[in-house]
Amino acid sequence: MGQSFYIYNSGDLKRKDNTLQFISSGGEKRDIPIERIDDIYVMSEMSFNTTFLSYISQYGIPIHFFNYYNFYTGSFYPKEKLLAGQLLVKQVEHYTDYGKRLTIAKKFIEAAADNIYRNLRYYNGRGKDVSFYMSEIDSLRKELPKTSTIQELMGIEGNIRRHYYATWNVIIDQEIEFDKRVMHPPDNMINSLISFVNSLIYSKVLSEVYHTQLNPTISYLHEPGVRRFSLCLDVAEIFKPLIGDRLLFSLLNRNQITEKSFTKELNYLHLNRDASRLIAQELEKKLQQTIMHKDLGRPVTYQYLMRLELYKLIKHLIGEKEYEGFRIWW
Repeated sequence: MGQSFYIYNSGDLKRKDNTLQFISSGGEKRDIPIERIDDIYVMSEMSFNTTFLSYISQYGIPIHFFNYYNFYTGSFYPKEKLLAGQLLVKQVEHYTDYGKRLTIAKKFIEAAADNIYRNLRYYNGRGKDVSFYMSEIDSLRKELPKTSTIQELMGIEGNIRRHYYATWNVIIDQEIEFDKRVMHPPDNMINSLISFVNSLIYSKVLSEVYHTQLNPTISYLHEPGVRRFSLCLDVAEIFKPLIGDRLLFSLLNRNQITEKSFTKELNYLHLNRDASRLIAQELEKKLQQTIMHKDLGRPVTYQYLMRLELYKLIKHLIGEKEYEGFRIWW
């Protein structure tokens, strides 16, 4: 696997011979070997032409765009090379058959809830008393298999997250005011951090979907919609507690991110550039760390866990093996 390339300075991206070149607005040039790139994250104003887009499409490189306020705005998704009509039919079938759709949706939320519970167990064992919330979440997650509609499933998931987010004031050593999840726009530093990191994880999942035969617009938990790759929202639910939340806890408790990392704009906060860059760097480090996979018997990176999750979903869709969402076992 290659690496993710983040661009924080405004400028131009272009093809130069058989590689890429970034020219900053100040005229500084940097050549980027295309073979080393998995995906590109544009965090500033950028210009490029169709020659550039055509070239990176040949190499299957997605581009993810974030605006000045670190809000995810969209992705360039190259033309798919791994099309499989039979799998597409199965993917649609598992959406249109409500029972099959509900089965997959439950698997996503059950795994996410278990990973949330594991996070709390970790911190509870290290002097952060969140036992009350663990008990509440444990009771709620036992209700998940009994649900008969996706709306009911998401209702329980919302209650699990409400209890989970209540623990953040205990887990995080800094003085924070975090009562509930607010997204549009995020109204405090914690909501701003969650929104940014979750959008990065969503983008990572989308990049991994490109390397499979799955269609990213057909989903099971989240309703497929216009202008979004909703399957990535489904799969990201599993990895937000495992990767995103743990990263935020670490950065906040080491005081690498503080209130000084934000700029206030009217009724919301947004990360400054240095903080955004730090989070992206630390996320990349985390994604390249390896664990010994208990089923494969070999080390895999956290990022590759995302692709393995997609492969497991494919096996479920074609009837080879029932899907079980990834759960933290350590």
